[in-house]
Amino acid sequence: MKIALMDSGIGLLAAAAAVRRLRPDADLVLSSDPGSMPWGPRTPQDVTARALDVARAAAVHRPDALIVACNTASVHALPTLRAALEPALPVIGTVPAIKPSVAGGGPVAIWATPATTGSPYQRGLIREFAGSVAVTEVPCPGLADAVEHADEPAIDRAIAEAAALTPRDVRAVVLGCTHYELVAERIRAAVRQPGLPPVTLHGSAGAVAAQALRRIGIAPAPSAEPATGLTVLLGGRTAELPEPALAYAEGQLLGAVSPAR
Repeated sequence: MKIALMDSGIGLLAAAAAVRRLRPDADLVLSSDPGSMPWGPRTPQDVTARALDVARAAAVHRPDALIVACNTASVHALPTLRAALEPALPVIGTVPAIKPSVAGGGPVAIWATPATTGSPYQRGLIREFAGSVAVTEVPCPGLADAVEHADEPAIDRAIAEAAALTPRDVRAVVLGCTHYELVAERIRAAVRQPGLPPVTLHGSAGAVAAQALRRIGIAPAPSAEPATGLTVLLGGRTAELPEPALAYAEGQLLGAVSPAR
């Protein structure tokens, strides 16, 4: 079994680690193009072209499924990716976890890139799932790029700025960019209010990992014998995990596996 994941950069680590936990025996292909990120400010046509290149690089390795571990690529490129690769290769997109976030009644904040915040796509999800729950869209300029480079001071600044825009009574935060899941606990600490329970965070990594297994008819088996296959593609070329990836627990989990050659 082989699962591929794609993103502009290391935002795919959270979903890759989730796949690894559900199926330790799955070989992984991680395909990204960090030289072109961030994708958020690019035109939909540019994002689609770049996403297709990254996806095709992964498809060469004949995975059983491809996870589009990027909110921006899922918004703009998912129909094109599916038209190009399915049915031979199932393609699983990433959707912000708005629906489960409102189950507790709110209020809810959605942290996302400036390009996604206020977009017709995100507003449509809010209309479809939020109902009467109060939802605040919080732009997080620079956070994805700071996470990509493991730039600690920049991460702290971006999180603090977004936390300042987050209403004090928010009880759940949707992490609307896969990069944000790598610093989830720092976000939780930044939005916590004295005297109130911790804010619940809602990411997408676990859900897309589980959906990928469902699409190929494979059940979770967390106790399976670990696989040793890890292929890292940067701009279509075989490489090692980028050094910043090892700053995060998810990257360390994957880095413990010898890269496939």
